[in-house]
Amino acid sequence: MAKPNYAFEKRQRDLAKKQKKEEKLKRKTGTAEEPAPEAPEAPPPAPVPEGAAGD
Repeated sequence: MAKPNYAFEKRQRDLAKKQKKEEKLKRKTGTAEEPAPEAPEAPPPAPVPEGAAGD
């Protein structure tokens, strides 16, 4: 029979507790996590004509 991994269980409890605390803080401050508006993408660089390349 395998022995229990208490360190793993403790880590999972701590992570759950931390997540719950963060969610509570967000609710308390009234800031819901919303995706930030993305900046428009820069256009791709223009292709270099074949004859213009440094020979």
